[in-house]
Amino acid sequence: MSTIELKHHDQSTSSREVSDEEVPYPEGKLIVSRTDTRGKITHCNQSFVDMSGFEENELIGQPHYILRHPDMPAAAFKDLWDTIKAGNKWKGYVKNLRKDGKFYWVYAVVVPNVRNGKVVGYASVRRKPSRTKINECIALYKTMLAEEQS
Repeated sequence: MSTIELKHHDQSTSSREVSDEEVPYPEGKLIVSRTDTRGKITHCNQSFVDMSGFEENELIGQPHYILRHPDMPAAAFKDLWDTIKAGNKWKGYVKNLRKDGKFYWVYAVVVPNVRNGKVVGYASVRRKPSRTKINECIALYKTMLAEEQS
């Protein structure tokens, strides 16, 4: 386990413990969360709570990036935000960081929540990802991170 400093898109930073231990995605479960338009968590289901390692009251009101693993390139999240802010559905593979420093992979679909023609937030549903796709993403994200850091 090592401690790292994470820099977030809003220029804030956080110090987190990170390990190389993966927590397998549970069979038959969907992780569901909703955020406001700034990405602060407004709702999460029990599967989200269980996989994140946080308590529900530690998640509600927090920015979704508290789950961002340092192996995730910033470009992946820029693409997500650009896509959903344009009113479109985004889907992709994400490596998340748990409260205890372990990680888990998800296949995420994120959509805008529209009420009376106005985006009021976003909803994300995550399911178990394929190991083949995870392996492809590990290589791709490593290359993307190297490019971002050069």
